[in-house]
Amino acid sequence: MNQEELAFTPALEQAQLIRSKQVSPVELVELYLKRIERLDSQLGSYFTVTADLALTDAKIKTEYLAKFGDSSELPAFFGVPISVKDLNPVADVPCSYGTAALRSQVAAHDDNVVTKIKQAGFTILGKTATAQLGTMPYTEPQGFSPARNPWNLDYTPGGSSGGAAAAVAAGLSPIAQGSDGGGSIRGPAHCCGIVGLKPSRGRISSAPVGDYQSGIATSGPLTRTVADAAAFLDVVSGYVTGDPYWLSKPETSFLAATQDRLDSLRIAFSTTLAPVGDTAPICGQAVLDTVQLLEEMGHSVSEGCPDFAGLIEPFTVVWQAGVGASGVPPELLEPMNRWLLEHTCTAGQYLRAVAQMQMIARRIVGFFENFDVLVLPVYMSPTIRVGEWANLTPEETMHKVIQWVAPCPAFNATGQPAIAIPAGFDSAGMPVGVQLIGRPAAETTLLALAAQIEAAKPWREHRPAFAQQA
Repeated sequence: MNQEELAFTPALEQAQLIRSKQVSPVELVELYLKRIERLDSQLGSYFTVTADLALTDAKIKTEYLAKFGDSSELPAFFGVPISVKDLNPVADVPCSYGTAALRSQVAAHDDNVVTKIKQAGFTILGKTATAQLGTMPYTEPQGFSPARNPWNLDYTPGGSSGGAAAAVAAGLSPIAQGSDGGGSIRGPAHCCGIVGLKPSRGRISSAPVGDYQSGIATSGPLTRTVADAAAFLDVVSGYVTGDPYWLSKPETSFLAATQDRLDSLRIAFSTTLAPVGDTAPICGQAVLDTVQLLEEMGHSVSEGCPDFAGLIEPFTVVWQAGVGASGVPPELLEPMNRWLLEHTCTAGQYLRAVAQMQMIARRIVGFFENFDVLVLPVYMSPTIRVGEWANLTPEETMHKVIQWVAPCPAFNATGQPAIAIPAGFDSAGMPVGVQLIGRPAAETTLLALAAQIEAAKPWREHRPAFAQQA
């Protein structure tokens, strides 16, 4: 296996290579650090590269393997590199939240998801680029180089987990942690041609934070394969004392679910989304092609979609309150976030918006009494160019954002699991994805179905030309 092949080898397979001593943790970390050094000045996927910390950790793990030899009791991802989004603190590493003035601010603690990542045996390569405070579906925070899409550097990798998705798609990390409060994992997966899983509310603890923005956001993985996403969920999920939301683990592991033989599922789909209208033809066709494949597999398919009427306004109120909740001083905010802060509502208006959102969410979840899975576009169109909306007013930008990401936020409001998977390319050669949405807490069904699609139309060998530079 050459170095490029190894860089694009899925995380679970890398873990097995380490166990069988065909590759060492040091070799893997050095491989990715060299690729980051060679390619990331153009890509902008990392804010911070923790080369010294990563090499030290990898050397300790390599020496452990040499000394003890027995790999049977090792954590699932022992020695496998990973990146962490720069909205999640990693102790002793800068955490900027996409704010240039805070880029040297060193975190004093690990987020729970980072603790779980370390316990799973991962070695952290660094912190990936994010939109400031995670608010935008593109990753162009002021004071940083914009993150770019490895399929075409003129385009965005999406946001706010844009750096995470770009790193995985370009072979600068085998797997990445991201977060999704309105499509911020699924959108970048769609833009970059990889897998992005938004787990159910309560599946992954947000400790030490509890009820932040009424539970619309969660951590999740960006990966090359469904199996890697499932295995990540296995190692980072679980209750932490004091969590306001939590779910029991399923009877079988999420990874085991990817091997399940599914009975015929009741699957709904739509290429139109009220109130924003029809998706771009290529995104609609990706949905139609996917449901045709599912029908050929024996699933029962019918057209239908929940009623999202009335959701945009209350969800927007809850979502934009995150800017004020961040505590970042107004003078450090970029113009779009400063505008959002200025338009933040009162506490009473926020609570009314939460109540409205929750009532509409109940109606949306009710749709799934008759269906197991819903297939929708991820975004209403393929990815946009870097800086395409830079000269718009905040009001115009807000309208564009709402129109583009429309298929995603409803399932942040309901807390349902959703997974974005690759579904082809547009005429410009840019990736297009579809998302599968499951019943509440039904990740096992969702992962099994996504794996079934992946087996029928594998995508793991798709690589951008940029990532194959010598």
